[in-house]
Amino acid sequence: MSNGDARLGELLLRSQLISHAQLERARTEQKKSGGKSLSGQLAKLGYLDESEITNFLSKQFGVPSVNLDDLEEVSQEILDLVPKEVAERHTCLPINRAGQSLIVAMVDPMNIYAIDDLKFLTGYNIEVVVAGEQAIRDAINRYYESEPDYDYDEFFDGFDADDISFGDDDDPLDVTDLQNAAEEAPVVRLVNAILLDAIRKKASDIHIEPYERNFRVRYRIDGVLHEVMTPPLKLKNAITSRIKIMSNLDIAERRLPQDGRIKLRIGHGKEMDFRVSVLPTLFGEKVVMRLLDKSNLELDMTKLGFEVEPLAWFQEAIHRPYGMVLVTGPTGSGKTTTLYSALSELNTVTENISTAEDPVEFNLRGINQVQISDSIGLNFAAALRSFLRQDPDIIMVGEIRDFETAEISVKAALTGHMVLSTLHTNDAPGTVSRLLNMGIEPFLVASSVNLIVAQRLARRLCVECKEVDDVHVDALRTLQVPEEVIGSAPLYEAKGCKNCSDTGYRGRIALYEVFALTDEIKQFVLQGYSTAELKSEAIRLGMKTLRQAGISKMYDGVTTVKEITRVTAPD
Repeated sequence: MSNGDARLGELLLRSQLISHAQLERARTEQKKSGGKSLSGQLAKLGYLDESEITNFLSKQFGVPSVNLDDLEEVSQEILDLVPKEVAERHTCLPINRAGQSLIVAMVDPMNIYAIDDLKFLTGYNIEVVVAGEQAIRDAINRYYESEPDYDYDEFFDGFDADDISFGDDDDPLDVTDLQNAAEEAPVVRLVNAILLDAIRKKASDIHIEPYERNFRVRYRIDGVLHEVMTPPLKLKNAITSRIKIMSNLDIAERRLPQDGRIKLRIGHGKEMDFRVSVLPTLFGEKVVMRLLDKSNLELDMTKLGFEVEPLAWFQEAIHRPYGMVLVTGPTGSGKTTTLYSALSELNTVTENISTAEDPVEFNLRGINQVQISDSIGLNFAAALRSFLRQDPDIIMVGEIRDFETAEISVKAALTGHMVLSTLHTNDAPGTVSRLLNMGIEPFLVASSVNLIVAQRLARRLCVECKEVDDVHVDALRTLQVPEEVIGSAPLYEAKGCKNCSDTGYRGRIALYEVFALTDEIKQFVLQGYSTAELKSEAIRLGMKTLRQAGISKMYDGVTTVKEITRVTAPD
């Protein structure tokens, strides 16, 4: 029970509006409910009407009361000042603005904590009016149909950065001072706001970057970075230290890179993991956090973006009793999701599956996952050697980076094991040259590799606002669209709306280039064909390149000409 509820109970008793027995009953019910205020319980039990309690509080504390049912529509501009979760936590509703004051309807006009929180969050002086608890909850549900974005300009409006000083980069900072600064309420709330806003906007990464004269926060949304706020420069050490504390990192170490993890519980049993990387730069420590949301992990291969025939090739290759299936592409192209999808399909009680990952991004039930740690000598090669003594059926290697790892992977694939792994190459045929450059003999590549997949992620068009795009024929020819395809279906462009945060895109779709090493292709590998020659032969045999896969998605109305030009290279 809060201090406000205790005070309300005493005042109502003193005014003889309720009896001791009624008060005790209401307090008992309040403890059972775990959420309602004392005034809400009194109204629920029928001892007092909400209007009676509201009028009583209004007279007692000299603040106006308001009937929210008679209220004119509250503007979205006012609602945006207070996020929905804050309104629900404090049972309050912003209803108007007058100069530098924000008028907020509250159940308890003496809830100083809530008033201070709102004042810091909005930058406005808070003027309280009283309303009933149920009336406020109903109004919150009515007005906040969808959760608004944080307005960070308003967040810092009126914030006086000169009141805070944590030291300069050139001066050593006391660890105790850093910890105290990091645990101050404004810094804690700001970091929490950044994390929650990133989740709401479905960001994949958060970049917190210090520069000589400014400090900024950017989110990577659907593969593209967007600047979302510029906190005061003097907050950089406090914010970094707060994130380090949450990640169990050493806040005193500011010269070496550090890696950690944050597990955030956000209600309804949902958890979100943040993989944290701290890197010392010229003007402070840059923090990058990768959001790992298992609930959004798509493990159904049919929904990843494969077309029918390439998907059949991929599934046939991973279901073979031995051999290698390699997935290539740059960082952030969805390689891990593709491999996890393959493992999910292969994961049965009859198979022993082990993975070596750096880092382990998601925990998969029934699969033995090993976290690589170079600092103690547990690299991919060491993990692979151990796997081969563990009676494995299927092995996943996070990445083939060197000859030793490649050699052990090839030997495993040739001795009755299915090996899944990734490499960094520009396209699927180029993977063969990469393995040869590592020192693997051509006959070993031809004997061990079943299939190679190259992939990219293209942004999906927002279905709410996409519009038909009148693309010039010459632009389509430059994009290498076949003549027979031009004009076969309408193309679309991204416009932008509230549903997609005015970007025109919402979510991403994978583009796949599936290169099956058939007997004919293996002969070309043994004969020393170049990457260009292998690609040409693979296309002749039916391989669809990344650019061609993108053009198909474009004509399916999934993405745009600009997006395919951005993420794929000409053939």
